[in-house]
Amino acid sequence: MRKPRATAATSGPDGLAPAGDVAAIVAGTHGDPFAVLGVQEAGKGFVARCFVPNAEFVTAYTLTGKEIGELSRRDDAGFFEGKVSIRKRQPLRYHARNAGGDWWLTDPYSFGPVLGPMDDYYMAEGSHLRLFDKLGAHIIDHEGATGVHFAVWAPNARRVSVVGAFNDWDGRRHTMRDRKDTGIWELFIPDLAAGQPYKFEIIGPDGVRLPLKADPFAFESEVRPATASVTAPPMAHQWGDEAHRGYWRKADPRREAISIYEVHAGSWQRRDDGTFLSWDELAARLIPYVVDTGFTHIEFLPISEHPYDPSWGYQTTGLYAPTARFGDPDGFARFVDGAHRAGIGVILDWVPAHFPVDEHGLVQFDGTALYEHADPRQGFHPDWNTAIYNFGRREVVSFL
Repeated sequence: MRKPRATAATSGPDGLAPAGDVAAIVAGTHGDPFAVLGVQEAGKGFVARCFVPNAEFVTAYTLTGKEIGELSRRDDAGFFEGKVSIRKRQPLRYHARNAGGDWWLTDPYSFGPVLGPMDDYYMAEGSHLRLFDKLGAHIIDHEGATGVHFAVWAPNARRVSVVGAFNDWDGRRHTMRDRKDTGIWELFIPDLAAGQPYKFEIIGPDGVRLPLKADPFAFESEVRPATASVTAPPMAHQWGDEAHRGYWRKADPRREAISIYEVHAGSWQRRDDGTFLSWDELAARLIPYVVDTGFTHIEFLPISEHPYDPSWGYQTTGLYAPTARFGDPDGFARFVDGAHRAGIGVILDWVPAHFPVDEHGLVQFDGTALYEHADPRQGFHPDWNTAIYNFGRREVVSFL
């Protein structure tokens, strides 16, 4: 597998980046944009470099608001660079301007990595016990700024970028850092908030741009037929089910009477206009019904995100995201909490057996058979047109 060539990002006496680096950044083909963009050493000082399409002027500032230098436009596509008056590497903000107005942005390439060597070790070993805390999209505080940290496994990709409305779906603007030992790509995008649709733009090993991919570890997604992942806020729900959980911690389930009500959330009941009930509406109707009829548990058919309604959730594209059909993840948390407070347990079906081949999903994720078998004779459901997970890969088992 050939990665894009990372040209030597050395600076000349005047601090200018080599022309080949500038061209590669503008084209979105540079193998290591962190070696070019952000804060770089130049002689005994530092230069700042950024790629800001549509800008005509860019001024650099520290995060505390101190002006440290005016950057020159090296390429009309939006490549800027210039000397900055700082004594050490640090995150920077830019004030960009053109004839139509001005805007501020914080430079993602001026920040260090979020993942560390122990993450690399456990991910490569396939023994990371909380992989969902590291991969996906997480709102964090990092080196003095708040933003979203993205990480995705795509070991055979030439380039992986985060794209969304926040960068005009332009894959050149937020190319991720390649952690080469593990095949993980990561990027911290400062100032990005919750509620932002995003996908990954992946260039496969053959240099072909793949269909935009949803995040396998996303906690939230758009409502179908839209297929983007959504940056999710940290869970805000305050749980009040300690009595229920305490009871079942001490109980012997073999000696407890258990009666399970199995239900498909999307068809049990709907609104008068035929649209889905929200989680709160389901809670108001379903929980009292289950209590009144003497059941002890609700078992939901899969509520993971899935593109096709008639699949009843059994062809999932987002194992970590409750489907947006019924509301946001906090809404699902309120349902579970409400059921527990009423003495009702909640069981979830999940689907590790296969996944659909929708182009925004896991199939050929980085241009290769990553989650599935390369040979369909080893695992493919022709009747359902679904791929079977390759359980022989440690990373796939960790994902599941």
